[in-house]
Amino acid sequence: MKFSIARDSLVKSLNLVAGVVERRQTLPILANVLIVLEERRLSLTGTDLEVELVGRVDLASAGDSGEITVPARKLLDICKSLPEGSDIDISAKDNKLSLKSGRSRFTLSTLPAREFPNVEDGIGTYKFTLKQGQLRRLIDRTSFAMAQQDVRYYLNGMLWEIDSKKALRVVATDGHRLAMCMLPEQVKSEGEGGIQVILPRKGVLELARLLMDDDADIAITIGSNHIRAATDNFSFTSKLVDGKFPDYQRVLPRSPDKVLMGSRQELRQAFTRTAILSNEKYRGVRLKLTNDTLDIVANHPEQEEAQETVSVDYSGDALEIGFNVSYLLDVLGVLSGDQIKLSVADSNSSALLEESVAGDSLYVVMPMRL
Repeated sequence: MKFSIARDSLVKSLNLVAGVVERRQTLPILANVLIVLEERRLSLTGTDLEVELVGRVDLASAGDSGEITVPARKLLDICKSLPEGSDIDISAKDNKLSLKSGRSRFTLSTLPAREFPNVEDGIGTYKFTLKQGQLRRLIDRTSFAMAQQDVRYYLNGMLWEIDSKKALRVVATDGHRLAMCMLPEQVKSEGEGGIQVILPRKGVLELARLLMDDDADIAITIGSNHIRAATDNFSFTSKLVDGKFPDYQRVLPRSPDKVLMGSRQELRQAFTRTAILSNEKYRGVRLKLTNDTLDIVANHPEQEEAQETVSVDYSGDALEIGFNVSYLLDVLGVLSGDQIKLSVADSNSSALLEESVAGDSLYVVMPMRL
């Protein structure tokens, strides 16, 4: 194998792929990136057996085709250290990969390409296409609510659901809060009926990192065990979580009658300030709601207290309810618009947060006993 490539093109593609490669590996081959050259098409593949990412680069001129695997991190660090705008000559021979650029010379050890694990090709028949910007919005608005290392492994990921009307909805929950965002328009899909799959946490975060061109299309293919997202520049494949996601419709509060409307920015600032004196472990704050006034109170075990009063639009019975302030701040951080709407039934029920005008996102936060 032998070819020349612009340093900047190689670094861009390697950056994407190296993110998937784990630093600590039980199998040496998994620390490597698979390099495959077919005339002018260069593809770079990284995997950790759960997630696979293939980056593609078109070369200015055809090289000698071949395939090899080399240590991903070392290759990336070498390429990054070379001057911007430079060209790199790469050749593979006798289990070694040689890099030349200007007066720099590097030789890396390799492992055979045949040992590199391959994710199955025929992964599914349910397909749909949407804009990268639309997909990134769905992920950005919900991913914070995914569990991190919950024993209920199906919560350590994100539900993707397409219903019978071809509406795409994504949902994440860690058991204490729930985030849901919906694509306002129908997806163009090939496949009958609806579908529900759970993407693992790492797959969600890696996919979000790849979505850079808001107006470009991304094609999604869903199978029984894998999901694939493909564009002209990359192909991303992730295993799916084998489990049943909880019935999130049951979590949504039914007709909460106490409705507060307030300035998103004012509430966010007030919660941020009171959070300073909340208990570091439980992060609890008390919300006291009276006519057109919200008092936010945080107490610290060392007899310290913070209190904020915010003017809101509320008419109803007085109410006192506790929440984890971090959960409220997470929601206010992803909502947009000047005003937000918080609905609750009583001091023991979950709160429903959304934008004041009909939006595409809903958030549920469970109360705390303080």
